[in-house]
Amino acid sequence: MIEIPITISERGFAPEYASNGAAGMDLRCSEDIELAAGERIVAPTGIRVAIPEGFEGQVRARSGLALRLGLGVANGPGTIDCDYRGEVGVILINFSSDVVRLKRGERIAQLVICPVVRASLRPVDSLDETIRGEGGFGSTGTQ
Repeated sequence: MIEIPITISERGFAPEYASNGAAGMDLRCSEDIELAAGERIVAPTGIRVAIPEGFEGQVRARSGLALRLGLGVANGPGTIDCDYRGEVGVILINFSSDVVRLKRGERIAQLVICPVVRASLRPVDSLDETIRGEGGFGSTGTQ
């Protein structure tokens, strides 16, 4: 387990794991929110975190909100880099055809802390061949 320093505004809520097996901590909105059909907003959480070097925070959608209300995280998963110190915001999108209203304190997303491996790119003249080759989106079929 890693320790992550956090500040919480007077309107914010500390992220919490909903169960012992939960991979993500629930993030809550720090104000009432209304999203029209198709609208995107940055929902404030009232928290700031200092994620340690070598880790990132991934902001992911909550499956219940997606199923019941049609809400998603527009850039999901969103990334919180280890050197970011601003307020954590959640880019919500309303995929439904109805207005969605959320009250301050409602759970709107999950925060998953993940290790990060940095890569060093090495220019080469060609890449090794594979069976898939240049086959792109959908090229491996559905079954």
